[in-house]
Amino acid sequence: MPYLFKLYVRDLLKAVVASNIGCNIAGCMVNILAYADDMVLLAPSWKGLQDLLNIIDKVAVEIDMSFNTKKTVCMLFNPIERYKIVCNNFPQFCLASHRLSFVPVFKYLGHIVDNEMQDDGDVLRELKCLFTRTNILIRRFSRCSVDVKIRLFRSYCICFFDIALWNRVKQSVIKKLVSAYVKCLKMFCQFS
Repeated sequence: MPYLFKLYVRDLLKAVVASNIGCNIAGCMVNILAYADDMVLLAPSWKGLQDLLNIIDKVAVEIDMSFNTKKTVCMLFNPIERYKIVCNNFPQFCLASHRLSFVPVFKYLGHIVDNEMQDDGDVLRELKCLFTRTNILIRRFSRCSVDVKIRLFRSYCICFFDIALWNRVKQSVIKKLVSAYVKCLKMFCQFS
């Protein structure tokens, strides 16, 4: 199935890449990120993004593809230095004759992205997952030995797949995560 889908959207991806509208990241022009049916368009300006949306709308008609415009959202990333902000109000984007809404936070492929370029929300999401996984282990494996519990905890609770993406995190949020990790390990191993 993924192979067939790749062939299906190949023309759409080619059209977007060929447009040469996108962001310069480390000397490379990037305008689309795609993983299966999840796609992200990147553009340095309002006009550039609307042009990319028009391109995918046109190609989608050709390949008989439709978009879920209720799940399609836009996010604006302002520069870190506030004096570099050019504009705060932008017209709404349109895709397939539907207006797209702006959001300050969005979950993409399990990672929480916010328009302030902070990763605190994603760390807190991971913290909740840590407690959930620990509670599952406690319910299912409370009678195991400490060695088995530690091995289970390492393999099931320490799966921070997106930790490499964390860049800007408040120190207090990291301390909460460390504290939660210690608390979960103590709860599961029944240490006092």
